[in-house]
Formats: sequence, C-alpha cells, structure tokens
Amino acid sequence: MTNEQQYIELFSQNRDVICAKSVQKMNVCRNEAFKDFMRLGFPTRKVERYKYIDVASLFAPNYGVNLQRLTIPTNPKDLFSCSVPKLSTLLYYVVNDSLYQNQPKTSLPEGVIIDSFTQAYAKNADLIDRYYGRLASTKDDAITALNTMIAQDGLLIYVPKNTRIEKTVQVLNVLNADVDLMANRRVLIILEDGAQAQLLFCDHAIKNNSFLTTQVVEVFVGRGAHLDLYCLEETHIKNVRFSNLYINQEADSVVNHNQITLHNGVTRNRTDLVFAGDGAECQLNGCVIADKHQFVDNNTLIDHRVGHCTSNELYKYVLNDESVGAFAGRVLVREGSQQTVSQETNQNLCASTSARMFTQPMLEIYADDVKCSHGSTVGQLNDAALFYMRQRGIPEREARLLLEHAFINEVIEKMQIQPLRDRLSHLVEMRFRGKLNVCEGCKLCK
Repeated sequence: MTNEQQYIELFSQNRDVICAKSVQKMNVCRNEAFKDFMRLGFPTRKVERYKYIDVASLFAPNYGVNLQRLTIPTNPKDLFSCSVPKLSTLLYYVVNDSLYQNQPKTSLPEGVIIDSFTQAYAKNADLIDRYYGRLASTKDDAITALNTMIAQDGLLIYVPKNTRIEKTVQVLNVLNADVDLMANRRVLIILEDGAQAQLLFCDHAIKNNSFLTTQVVEVFVGRGAHLDLYCLEETHIKNVRFSNLYINQEADSVVNHNQITLHNGVTRNRTDLVFAGDGAECQLNGCVIADKHQFVDNNTLIDHRVGHCTSNELYKYVLNDESVGAFAGRVLVREGSQQTVSQETNQNLCASTSARMFTQPMLEIYADDVKCSHGSTVGQLNDAALFYMRQRGIPEREARLLLEHAFINEVIEKMQIQPLRDRLSHLVEMRFRGKLNVCEGCKLCK
C-alpha cells in the first residue's frame, strides 16, 4: 500500500461519517479535493516547493483520526493556565481540531464572530459559503487537498467593517490524546474594510504521544484593514506539523505576520500572500530555534499582483546539534506592478558543525519601476565578538547565549505587542539556556 492509499481508503470508507459531522460548504469542497489528492499524491522532492522535505514518509505511520468527533477529556484547569503576563487576551481553545465548547463566554464587539463552523453555520452560513476554499486551492497542493477532504470543522474569526477588537484574541491549539493522533485544523479569518485585530495562535501538546497535524488557514484582509497575526509553536519532538497559510490583502491594508518555532519535531510552514489592491503593506517575520534532530522548513510566496505595494520579509534561524533548517522565499512582481518595494532577508546561525541549513531567496520581477532586494547568509558565531566578551570575564557559554539571543532578537523586536515581545524574549533566553523543555510557567505542557 502506498502512503497515499491509506488516506484514500480512509476517505472512501468513511465519506458518509465525515460528511455527517461537518457542514455543507466543506462537504461540497471535499469531493473535488479528494479527486485532486488522488491525482497529485504526496509531493516528492522533485516538486520545487517541497524539495527539502520527505512528505510521504511523514504521513506513512498509521495515526488515529477522530472522525466521530468524540469529545477528548481535557482538564479545564490545565487549559486555562496558559497566558502571557501583562497581556489581557480573549482566550479560545482548540483541542486537536475542535473548538473547546466549555470555555467561559467572552464579550466581543457587536458583529464580531469567533466560533466553530458547525456552531456558526446556522446563522452565518453565508460567510463560510462565500469565503471557504477561495484561497486554499486543492489543485496544486496535496497537503491542502488532504486537509480539505478530511477536515470536518473549523474556526471562524469574523470582524465586520470598521470594527476593532481591542484585546488580543489568543487561540491555543492543544494536542491531547492517549493514542497517536492525526488532527486536521481549518481556520477562516475575515477582516472587512477598515477592521482591526491582533491574533495570537499558540500550539501546545499535553501528551507525549506522536501527533500529525495538518492546518489550512485562509485570511481575507479588506480595504484599509489591519491584522497582526502571531503563530507560536511549542510542542515536542514527536510532533509533525504541516501548516498552509493563505493571505489576501485588499487596497491600503496592513498585515504583520510573525512565525515563531521554539520547540517542535518536524515543522513545515507554507505562507502564500497575495496583494490584490494598491497601497497594501506586509511584514513577514520568522524566527526558529532548533536543536537535537529537529527540522523546520519555512516556504513563502509574496505575490505582487498590483502596484504601489510594500513587502518586507525577515527570517532568522539558530540551529544547534544535528538540527536542520530550510527556507525558500519567492517574491513575484507581476507585469504592471510598478512602484513595488520589496526586501527579503534570511539570516542563519549554525551553532554546531553538525547543523545544516538550506536557503533559497528568490526574486522574480516583470516590472521596471521597482525597488527590490534579497539576500541570505549562513554562518557561525563571530569569533572576534566571542573573544572580546571572554576577555571581559564573561564565560564562554554565557557569551554564546548573549550572541545567539541578540541575533534572534531582531525578529522579536518587530512584534507590535510589547508584553508578547517581553514574554518571547524571556522564552528565547530560557530556550538557549536549555531550561525550556516545555512551555515555561504553564501547567499545560507539564
């Protein structure tokens, strides 16, 4: 049996169960996704956007799938113990791939919706029908196709026109099972014209079982809207995570996206961002700290389809032991997209001789009135700086830590939320000191 075949049989034999526990729009899309998955199969390294990762082998194990949507017993006292000091947030919990329904009700601005697809569909089916599947095409990506054909529910975040959510919305994705489990998450974020929101997604794992997660996130940012989106992973070495993020920006909108990987097993993040309206801006930032045998692959595409847009991209990696990192970033400036400004930077620090980094920044330009640049570096700690610090009485281990922290801190400083910057700076320091084996200060992962 091929690695694809077990998922083809899973869907074929359980199609009725999957559809019965889902909503109409998802069921309409999943049949086409099934055909696309059978046609595509898992991508090999010959597929350009998957050249650094062996996808099929990661999907080969026989994971359990909660198709009956059974409630996974989760202690609320554990869930409600993860927070960011000095940051008041609106907390929501997703256990595996289901919105936790017993959490306290939060007060939201009028018209704002934060709910599961299945709960929201009765009153807001038009939102899901109108937006679901528009960005996340199943025709050219097998992971998106697989997620679309199996996922049964999702998280809807909707902010109406000219509405601002004052508090940060924090979504904790919690992996919890007594057996090896596959979770298929779906997220739909819609900010209408002039809307503003700050969203923080945190990935954790309660149990030490093996987990496989596929996640597809579609983000629509309307004219003049402003979105800060932070994604933080703190799982464990047995976690395999595939996350595909699709963002569409209308005119004069602003998106700040930050992807932080502090603890993981194998992580593959894909980010596709499209400028659909003039005058839009985006910041794509990412930082990775990896050691042991961890693997992190970030693959990005910024598509300048219209002119007068600005994109800035900065990804930094610190790799130790035998960890492996990969970054492939493509900036596409289409014909007629004049007055485009784009800068793409990938900087990497291999703190051990066994660590490996693959980097491929790319610029593809079909317009002549643009300001675009790109570059990457791979190196080790600066020997002169290390010597200078040791001459002043700083122990070598502490000097290395300070240099590594300063290297990563450039990404952290670009985050808009001060308490989150302070918290991440502390977590990064603990990570480098080897004291952050779980989410520090949180009962969730202990």
